[in-house]
Amino acid sequence: MDPPKNYKEIIIFAPTPSFLESGDLGFAENLSKYKNLRLHNNFWRRNTIILETGEKKSPSELSCELTDLGYVKYVGEIHKGEFFQQGGLITIFPINNQTPVTIEFEGNYVTSIQEAKIVPHETRLSKISGHKIEAGDYVVHEDHGIGVFRGIEKNYLMIEYAPARKNGEPDKLFVPEKLSKKISPYLGLKNPQINRLGTPLWQETKRKAKEDILKFARELLALYKTRSEVKRPPYEPSSFEKEIWDSFEYQLTESQERALDDIFKDFSKDEPMERLLVGDVGFGKTEIALRASLRVILNGKRTALLSPTTVLCDQHYETFKKRLEDKGVNVERLTRFDSKSRISGADIIIGTHRILSKDIEFSNLGLLIIDEEQRFGVRHKETLKKRYPGVDVLYLSATPIPRTLAFSLSKIRPMSLISDPPEGRTPIMTFVLPRGEKIIREAITKELRRKGQIYFLSPRILKIPFIFEKLEREFPKIKKAALHGRMSEKKLVQTMHDFREGKIQVLISTTIIENGLDISSVNTLIVEDATRLGLSQAHQLRGRIGRGKVQAFAYFLYPAKKLKQKAEERLEALLSFQELGAGLEIAKRDLELRGSGNILGREQSGVMNRIGWNLYFQYLSESLEDLET
Repeated sequence: MDPPKNYKEIIIFAPTPSFLESGDLGFAENLSKYKNLRLHNNFWRRNTIILETGEKKSPSELSCELTDLGYVKYVGEIHKGEFFQQGGLITIFPINNQTPVTIEFEGNYVTSIQEAKIVPHETRLSKISGHKIEAGDYVVHEDHGIGVFRGIEKNYLMIEYAPARKNGEPDKLFVPEKLSKKISPYLGLKNPQINRLGTPLWQETKRKAKEDILKFARELLALYKTRSEVKRPPYEPSSFEKEIWDSFEYQLTESQERALDDIFKDFSKDEPMERLLVGDVGFGKTEIALRASLRVILNGKRTALLSPTTVLCDQHYETFKKRLEDKGVNVERLTRFDSKSRISGADIIIGTHRILSKDIEFSNLGLLIIDEEQRFGVRHKETLKKRYPGVDVLYLSATPIPRTLAFSLSKIRPMSLISDPPEGRTPIMTFVLPRGEKIIREAITKELRRKGQIYFLSPRILKIPFIFEKLEREFPKIKKAALHGRMSEKKLVQTMHDFREGKIQVLISTTIIENGLDISSVNTLIVEDATRLGLSQAHQLRGRIGRGKVQAFAYFLYPAKKLKQKAEERLEALLSFQELGAGLEIAKRDLELRGSGNILGREQSGVMNRIGWNLYFQYLSESLEDLET
């Protein structure tokens, strides 16, 4: 390992949006340029500190300067935007450097500025067989078992295993990169038992696991056999369908074409479909659902679309109505405020949980679409399937819940993936920082300057009035509104309508906005306490911005003194998966962080933990294929 760097002089930038969004700021380079900017520009003077060895400055002075700059004092492992003091040492993690630095003082003088050797998260990541993995992660080698990945040396992947004898050195396995397909991340228990090399224990573990998996595969096939025995006429294409498609303004991406083809192949069979459609937020799942609905309708059947919220239900209703009504398709909405009589002649019924009510009966129902499936419990999803055993089911999700993802990874339920973004879409710049008034103030100011809108999210309704009052003092001339689930349905819909029309600049909201809202002028998200969000939920919320061609910015803030390990892992994963189309990877990481629970029963969870999720699903898939042939 290289020795820590020593610096004679450095510049520390404030954690403000202006600097955060620049991305490639200097640290010990171009200091003469920055000094000149500080001389002539108040903003630079207020938002930077230049430190030099030998200068007169006390630890308490620097601590006050850092606090004024927007850094948060914290004791423990620090993250960007934080610092801590231990006697005559101050360790800072500047936003413009990839590692923290330690400033040493002697009396009231700076005696040294040295890199604090912490490997930055973003440089630890490697990609193995399509999986993101980093040094220190548990991995599974199919032939040798569970070990710890230690990095790549000269085109070899190094995996560390348990020592051959007590208190001995760990054994190491060097795997050529070309054979990396045998290695996958271990998803399961947080701290699995590391295997030893050269013993029969791993082979015995795999043999026993395969026996248990085969038994479980037989049970699963029996469970799904009942549904597969139900027959319905295939849904055939028509020339009129092609005419309608040609009138649409949207051109399908390659992965949308593949997903639609998967669905139509299912439709061409004489048994009902059950398919998961995964696509990141804004990647066009609704477009595929709309075209699938059209084929079912043109074959004389009806479609029901189940939506988790009234706000999203209204949006789908407007979309389907606008796109299909002039083609002779009757689209109706069903919420608790709508009379059930309006659905009697509808071809497409778009509704909330009201669709599940016992007094609602659908004659001739052909397709059930469940949007944002992660928002519905198992009982909700099974209700209509039991009532209408011959109905085709299409689940839509950006971040499937563990149970749904597990079924798809094991190929129990087919999955189609929309992987490419719409043309012109750019990744959302994501920042995870300790909460500070300075960054909130500038993030809002910066978005307002470019005539955009802001989501300010508080996971707790009780805090919304306090946030509203504070923003009212900071931005008295800006139109603000609150949005949460305890509002009346009428006011909730009206507020979203006003926000969509641009009459409101800042919407202070709970997580009610996480599903389905598509407003291209909203390109800044500020989350007041990101520790209260699940990983998939945070990713869903991030997808509410950046819907157009304007660069979007997401600020996930946290109270530094309350950052627990689980929350830290979720926030680190958000930073790791910023690229477009990361929803499925986020769901997989969520599967790891949340664990399997009882999605496949206690016995199977035990098997999964012994060999890891990836290998479990590989063997389950192979067992199902063998039993079906």
